Amino acid sequence: MILAAIDIGSNAARLLISEALPYSDGTVDFTKLNLLRIPLRLGIDVFSKGFISPERREIFMETMKAYQLLMKVYKVEHMRACATSAMRDASNGKEIIEQIKQETGIAIDIISGSEEANIIYETHIAENLSYNKSYLYIDVGGGSTELTFYSQNKIVFKESFNIGTIRLLQNTVSETTWDSLRVFLKTNVKNYAPIEAIGSGGNINKIFSLSKRKEGKPLPIELLKEYYKELSFASIAERKHFYGFRDDRADVIVPALQIYISIMRWVGATEVYVPKIGLSDGIVRMLYKENVGV
Repeated sequence: MILAAIDIGSNAARLLISEALPYSDGTVDFTKLNLLRIPLRLGIDVFSKGFISPERREIFMETMKAYQLLMKVYKVEHMRACATSAMRDASNGKEIIEQIKQETGIAIDIISGSEEANIIYETHIAENLSYNKSYLYIDVGGGSTELTFYSQNKIVFKESFNIGTIRLLQNTVSETTWDSLRVFLKTNVKNYAPIEAIGSGGNINKIFSLSKRKEGKPLPIELLKEYYKELSFASIAERKHFYGFRDDRADVIVPALQIYISIMRWVGATEVYVPKIGLSDGIVRMLYKENVGV
């Protein structure tokens, strides 16, 4: 079964095309056929102006047309497109979504932060967690951060906060919002120490790649702090030249590290595991369940 997921975030839009193949033991293998990422940067408009500009709207439309053609080429059987924080806040978001549906046939769901966390949970990360440990899953995006907390293989809470990399670049995250996150975490995890962190998102994946760590090995918070200090002192041009970052990664990598480090410090986590999963992976798995009934 060929499945596709479109994740329209505040920084980029991703198309994941996967083949789902059931195995003889009852498990399902999800093989990535294609993953395409376009840096739409919708949050640059939305978090400063409140709407998506005509120029960015046109790029958004052309991206969806390209994705529609790719899905046709791959003979995608089932797909779902989800938009997150920037589209939730855009005053012209629904109007743009209607136009995209008319011109491409792609129906985009604007999902809440809570539903975003639910979909991410569908990556089945919980299946690999130890019963005797507590874990905080941290998904940092351009417009929001989704948190899912597990203990004894059960979800304790799922919360979304409007603290994201693009919002921080736009200086639209208030101290009150930071305080709300800090108080929430300290209140809700105080009885669960020690806590291990699990990170997802393009920025933490990039830091993991830079670290040259082996797959499955965690990143210590002290290493994240070193990267934060190092990259904070580097200019955008230097980040691109010395680290090979793209334009749309070079600016958001520092606020992303700020978010991860702050959250880990508040919950007392000394390491973060980076399994390289995200919203699009969850969408694909949900599509499979919905259409196969498992």
